[in-house]
Amino acid sequence: MKIKWLGHAAFLITSDSGTRIITDPYETSEGLKYGEITESADIVTVSHDHGDHSNVAAVKGNPQVVRDTTEVKGINIKAIPTAHDDKGGSERGKNTIFCLQVDGVRVVHLGDLGHLLTDNQVVEVGKVHVLLVPVGGHFTIDARAAGEVCDQVSTRVIIPMHYKNDKCVFPIGGVDEFIKGKTNVTQVDGSEVEFTVAELPTSPQIMVLKPAL
Repeated sequence: MKIKWLGHAAFLITSDSGTRIITDPYETSEGLKYGEITESADIVTVSHDHGDHSNVAAVKGNPQVVRDTTEVKGINIKAIPTAHDDKGGSERGKNTIFCLQVDGVRVVHLGDLGHLLTDNQVVEVGKVHVLLVPVGGHFTIDARAAGEVCDQVSTRVIIPMHYKNDKCVFPIGGVDEFIKGKTNVTQVDGSEVEFTVAELPTSPQIMVLKPAL
């Protein structure tokens, strides 16, 4: 299976059989200058209804929009309710974590998670092979909390998202704050990585992708 970072919290996940999933498609704005999403997909997951995560109209191909636990085209999708802030959602609303089983690889997209996971949520998430984690802070968990969440779920691969860069000028932190001082970091020369269960790293590895758009 392949994972391509489109930008912000939007990824294109493609199974070996060609099923395509897009997570949290964004809407471009003054603060979010990634390219327009023009990809097609079979499935779109939406963690919450903010415009930088829920622009399903941009995705081509008449995809099935997923907001809850379901199975589509053989892809098992588990939705776990969380919050967009550390006050139970009273400030920014609710958020959904999506756990996707693709070709035996368990990919977990945290959306705009705003807090550490509870013990029950860690159990609900279960095994994690690839974790897509926001690291920018302010609207989500920050770099330090993101590191704690990574430890909570014992993932093999960590792909940071939702951080400040040349194409995102939101008042959030950059990825350097998350990877500072860490030795298990790979700066990928591209936007896409490919995984199989047999070839997953044995210890946690951080992979920093370049946005495709």
